[in-house]
Amino acid sequence: MRDATRNALAVCPVEVTMSVIGGCWKLSIIQELLDHTLRYSELRRAVGTVTDRVLTRQLRELEADGLVERTVYAEVPPRVEYSLTAMGASLRPLVTSLDTWGRSWTATQVDADEPELALS
Repeated sequence: MRDATRNALAVCPVEVTMSVIGGCWKLSIIQELLDHTLRYSELRRAVGTVTDRVLTRQLRELEADGLVERTVYAEVPPRVEYSLTAMGASLRPLVTSLDTWGRSWTATQVDADEPELALS
């Protein structure tokens, strides 16, 4: 467990949740890993315009908090795959609800003149 998560324990369960999954790209990473294991490069493409530095940091934090598992294969070149642990997979209902809410909110905010902002 990371120090930030340990410190959140003294506040409330919501703070713990935000410490564990709150981050620039953490929910996007979790959403991509919900249905399959991905290699680093596949994950980077799937998540979006995240930098290598930020993606690596977010993956390390998710791994330290027990949501993501990193598997390294002894091959040349080395192969690394990321998957969700059982605790990470338990976030499916939360991620699904957030996705649904985001689509609903976007539908109420997007102007007919800005269709490029609509979520697919």
